[in-house]
Amino acid sequence: MARTVFLKPLTPEARAAIGGDALRIMAFPFRVGRESRPEARSDGAPSPFQRPSRPPNNELYLKEPGHVLNVSREHFLIDAQDGEYVLVDRGSVCGTLVEGDQIGSQRQGGSTRLSDQDVIVVGTSESRYIFKFVVLDAV
Repeated sequence: MARTVFLKPLTPEARAAIGGDALRIMAFPFRVGRESRPEARSDGAPSPFQRPSRPPNNELYLKEPGHVLNVSREHFLIDAQDGEYVLVDRGSVCGTLVEGDQIGSQRQGGSTRLSDQDVIVVGTSESRYIFKFVVLDAV
């Protein structure tokens, strides 16, 4: 049975990050982290600090304005394993909340199985980035 997997935003910041009402996850692992790449110059050219040969370390980048950071540069990933889905905290500082359960923190990492409709909070309960994990089974 084919499955389609989405992240649905539950906050305005999450909606802005994915650019809409849902983000379909097309390939696994799907990695999420804080935007820390140098921005391109206004003329479109790469920043002189940008290393063009370096591959991206995330499929979804989340911007965090201000000094209080909930999202680590390499925060979590979602993987497909044996027909199930797993969230792996990638050693983030604040951890990841899945259905209210703390996964990882203090750079310890950790993992948990994901189920349809699980709520994922990137960082602490104060995070601006909250998503719902959605699995649709194709008939």
